[in-house]
Amino acid sequence: MAYTKRGYTTVAITKKAEASVIAGHPWVFDGELTDTDGTLTDGGLVDVLSHKGSYLGTGFYNSHSKIKIRLISRNANDRFDEAFFERRLRYAWDYRKTVMGDDLNCCRIIFGEADTFPGLTVDKFNDILVTQTLSLGIEMRKDIIFPLLFRILNEDGQNIKAIYERNDVAIRELEGMTQNKGYYPLTDASVPATNTTIITENGIKYHVDYENGQKTGFFLDQKYNRLAVSKLAKGKRVLDCFTHTGSFALNAAAGGAEHVCAVDISEDAVNMAKSNAQLNGLEDKMSFRCADVFDLLPQLSKSEGFDFIILDPPAFTKSRATVQNAAKGYKEINLRAMKLLPRGGYLATCSCSHFMKDDLFRSMLNSAAHDAHVSLRQIEARQQGPDHPILWNVPETDYLKFYLFQVV
Repeated sequence: MAYTKRGYTTVAITKKAEASVIAGHPWVFDGELTDTDGTLTDGGLVDVLSHKGSYLGTGFYNSHSKIKIRLISRNANDRFDEAFFERRLRYAWDYRKTVMGDDLNCCRIIFGEADTFPGLTVDKFNDILVTQTLSLGIEMRKDIIFPLLFRILNEDGQNIKAIYERNDVAIRELEGMTQNKGYYPLTDASVPATNTTIITENGIKYHVDYENGQKTGFFLDQKYNRLAVSKLAKGKRVLDCFTHTGSFALNAAAGGAEHVCAVDISEDAVNMAKSNAQLNGLEDKMSFRCADVFDLLPQLSKSEGFDFIILDPPAFTKSRATVQNAAKGYKEINLRAMKLLPRGGYLATCSCSHFMKDDLFRSMLNSAAHDAHVSLRQIEARQQGPDHPILWNVPETDYLKFYLFQVV
């Protein structure tokens, strides 16, 4: 596209970066800028040009970040005013209403680059929105974005009381921002007396501590994977490893499991899982153990009677450099679970690390099954829920692998 200068600083990029951008990826990395016309301002908008001077897109610049530019538009006619962000927010909300139907009590409303809001996460927990802002460009425009989002959802009958910011993550400092958390100031907002709420997912209620809970307070991406587990759990004795808030365990119990044992290394997590079991009247069907799963699985024997094991570990790797070590960790727990299950037992297993690619995860499972002298009969291969959409040209949005097997 021929470029007509329109007031923004322009940046030319390398041929390699140009190919990536043309293919649909929204990031330009450190070392990929070749020429600049104008003043670069951290958090400011720049027009990105090819090595021949044609327009490729517009994005936020940040000298502090390894990702120097995050594109937000590929349309040279866009003007980045309030109307622009309102259109983008309405598009994201309409998408959720389409793919989630009436299942909107708790869901992800903004999933960063997948919704063309780079570095922004917005989760809806009943009547509270919880945000996490990891890019400077969005941080500098949240005074436009957050009030708009608050208004859009309330006009649609969502009765949002407040927006809570969970910016207590170290990566913000790498982007030249400080850490913080607290309520975002909004006209007409009603700050709750406590920083907790109760959500309903798959008919199960959960306490959500959005001030101190992990990430934004609750992991929403496994919603329909939990439902898939509940459909297999009837009459089973279930071991839920890395239970966290008890979500898989509770779905199994609600699905008619004979008994569910929920395990986590964190005493706080175990207490939260117990509290959620009581909230749903399921505590009589469940037991809880505070233990390291890596230590516990070798200690258990088939006499324990578990015929359904769920493995939902935290991300064992957050970089390419540690992927092989992570694969060893995944293999250890999966191998132990396969040995522990009887023939005909069931296994749910997953990885939430983007760097643990699906082919490597499948290879690990195949190796574990070989060493355990079992075969895996695949029931389902699943991913994150549709409120965490995957852009095929942005592989970073594709991170959750989830498999259901019968061990035969």
